[in-house]
Formats: sequence, structure tokens, C-alpha cells
Amino acid sequence: MKIIIIDDDNIVTVSLKTILEATGKITVAALGHSGEEAIDLYRLHNPDVVLMDIRMDGMTGIDAGRIILSEDKSAKILFLTTFTDDEYIKNALEIGAKGYILKQDFEGIAPALETVMGGQTVLGETVVSHMQQQMKREQIIPDGSMYDLNEKEMQLIGLVAEGLNNKEIASNLYLSEGTVRNYLSTILEKLKLRDRTQLAVFYYKNLAPDFF
Repeated sequence: MKIIIIDDDNIVTVSLKTILEATGKITVAALGHSGEEAIDLYRLHNPDVVLMDIRMDGMTGIDAGRIILSEDKSAKILFLTTFTDDEYIKNALEIGAKGYILKQDFEGIAPALETVMGGQTVLGETVVSHMQQQMKREQIIPDGSMYDLNEKEMQLIGLVAEGLNNKEIASNLYLSEGTVRNYLSTILEKLKLRDRTQLAVFYYKNLAPDFF
């Protein structure tokens, strides 16, 4: 299997090359460090699979992948990133990428490449779990528009009502604890409430009335 590796971190590309070629099944034809290089290297080497980061300086991996796939619909692109961002996952799948896995899942990279090479789509376990949690959460989010609350604020209020602390909420929503605190301050001000206990009571009485 011939691949190219694209990541703006040179240490990452070199490390991946060493690890993947050690399997004896993978040949790394070239290393690139930007979306622009990904396009040029794909045209030059016509690899079986492109292993590419998403968030890079200049052109993103998503934009590069979109151009590559517009020129060659049979191109196989496997995104390798540290982010389980909903928008990234959605865009990656929309453009026709064959996979989305996390760098943290180092041992799963070579098997994922083989799966993609075989024509199948692969998603890392963490990515699948995140998507399932997100879909579940979206199905039960009440409408808070009458209180001038957006969807993210409603997600956060629901987690407060479940008794989660700021750290746990940050982990669930993939936000920093500082961002969670800012959201809470804004929400409490909007609703003229004093603290998270009042917020939880407000949620169950006004946004999820079936609980009462």
C-alpha cells in the first residue's frame, strides 16, 4: 500500500512514517505539511490512501481533501486528528473522506489504513462514541427559544440539571472549563437566576415539564 502523510508537525509525519513502514505492508511515498502540499503530492504520487491532518496553517485538510476528491472521485482520504469537533466530522464525511480517527489511537492507524484501502469507511471508537452521545443529546434538547436560549445553552442547562460540575460539563461538550463558566454566567443573567441550583429547578419546571 502506497500512502502520503500530511501533517504540519514534522515530528508527527516522520514518526508516522517510521511506525507505518515498520509493518512491512505500507510504503510512505512522501511527507507534506500543508493542504497545498497534499494536493501537489497527490497529483505527483497518486497514492492508495492519503493520511492527513485537518487543522493546519493555511489550507485545511478538509479543503485539500475536497479539491483532491473533485479531481479524483476514487481518492481515499483518511483524516487523522486530535479533534472530535462535530463540524470537522460532519465536513469530513460530507466531502467523501473514507475515515476519521484520532492521533491518540496510535495502534489503530495501520489497521484503519488497511480498512480504507479495502474500500470501507472507518471511524475511531472515540469518534463513534462522541457522535452517539451527541445524537442522543440532540434528541432530548427542549426548545429554549422562548427564553432566548440557543441549543448549546440548552445542552449546558440540561447537564447542570443532571448534577454535573463544570469540569464534567466541559468534558461532555468538548469545551474548556472557562468557556463553561462564561456560558453559565450568561445564562443566569438571561434568566435572572442566582445560581446553578435555581437553574436546575428552572429547567425541570419550565423546559422539561414532564418531570413534574
